[in-house]
Amino acid sequence: MRRIFVGDIQGCREPLERLVAAVAFVPGRDRLLPVGDLVNKGPDSPGTVQLLMQLGAEPVVGNHDLHWLAKGRAQDPKQREWLSSLPTVRVFEDVVMVHAGLHPKWDEARLAQLDASDINYAVNVRYCDADGRQPPSDWPPPGPPFRPWDDFYTGRRRVVFGHWARRGLVLRPQCVGLDTGCVYGGKLSAWIAEEDRIVQVDGWHRSQ
Repeated sequence: MRRIFVGDIQGCREPLERLVAAVAFVPGRDRLLPVGDLVNKGPDSPGTVQLLMQLGAEPVVGNHDLHWLAKGRAQDPKQREWLSSLPTVRVFEDVVMVHAGLHPKWDEARLAQLDASDINYAVNVRYCDADGRQPPSDWPPPGPPFRPWDDFYTGRRRVVFGHWARRGLVLRPQCVGLDTGCVYGGKLSAWIAEEDRIVQVDGWHRSQ
């Protein structure tokens, strides 16, 4: 069974359909694992959620998903229930999946019992210092002592994440970053873990 991790979709159903075709996804044989931000900025958030549910996708929740829920934009009760049930992290033997990142002081036990402030961190962090403190703002880049959170990550599992379109595709020994700006006219990216392979399709363009 292949694990196909997918970057931030942001309500762009049509690129998602093309990506699913490009990786030759087969429900029941493969696992579809979006890294959060399934909805909000793109043209078809309800259609995106519907497709993911039909495909049996197993996402983690992103900050835009939480925002969408908080604003009451999930009109369909089944979609609202599904989105509300999504975990903040998924832990595999070799991989941790999270929307934004992990605090440098968290151990494996902490991942199993995240509180509300931990969840906020996991869906929003980009830069931090060695103690996990975040800067007041992520843009422009804050400079020392703040660095990308994964510079301080020392866990044994590789982390797959999204949330950082400006940074783009990240391929490091300790992490894979898959937010390649689909909703901004960039790419929608997937990482097939068992093949260690990146697959990309063109993202959404506002002229569509």
